[in-house]
Amino acid sequence: MASNLPSKYQVLQGELEDLIMARQKLETQLQENKIVIEEFNQLPSESQVYKLTGNVLLPVDQEEAHSNVDKRLEFIQTEISRCENNIKNKQQELDNVRSEILKMRQ
Repeated sequence: MASNLPSKYQVLQGELEDLIMARQKLETQLQENKIVIEEFNQLPSESQVYKLTGNVLLPVDQEEAHSNVDKRLEFIQTEISRCENNIKNKQQELDNVRSEILKMRQ
């Protein structure tokens, strides 16, 4: 068990890095979607909105598009919270293993 601690620590560090990268990606998506909402708020109500589906731009109802982005924002915020909890738990796990390694070396 004790000889596995350094490798366990490295694995946990890698998992923590992955979680942090996922969190950063979600934050980028959140900012992009906030910009889209700002753009929607500046559009006149009669403006046509299009959605890119594959290689084709299809017309979509402006209210529906706004609602979809609102839902996406809500989803991203939920995922950010979940990711932050996972990061916190992984950091705690990492701290516990670090403590065990330090005890072992004394």
